[in-house]
Amino acid sequence: MARVTVEDCIEKVPNRFGLVLLAAHRARNISNGSALTIDRDNDKNPVVALRELADSTVEPEELKENLITTLQRVDERTEAEDEAETIALLAEPQHMNMAEQELIRALQSDRDGSQEDRY
Repeated sequence: MARVTVEDCIEKVPNRFGLVLLAAHRARNISNGSALTIDRDNDKNPVVALRELADSTVEPEELKENLITTLQRVDERTEAEDEAETIALLAEPQHMNMAEQELIRALQSDRDGSQEDRY
């Protein structure tokens, strides 16, 4: 049954790699409690996900957008905040009197995202 399901899915999602990504994402959603759109028929989650794609009860575009959203990382700092921090640092003359090692350590801590050892 799985072979026929995959062949049916290729008509809906022509790229096999994309099909695997979408089916895996849908199977994880099912594991996390998402509602089924078809009867399970004693099938495991990956097979149910493939059957949902084959029967067009789940839209591949919606799954794709949801998958992309879950993989994106959001940087909470905005460009304006970064610029304001740079202006504030330039306004404070303390960085001008820093030793070279202190400056390197501060730059590395900024790069690593740690604010503990800053300045």
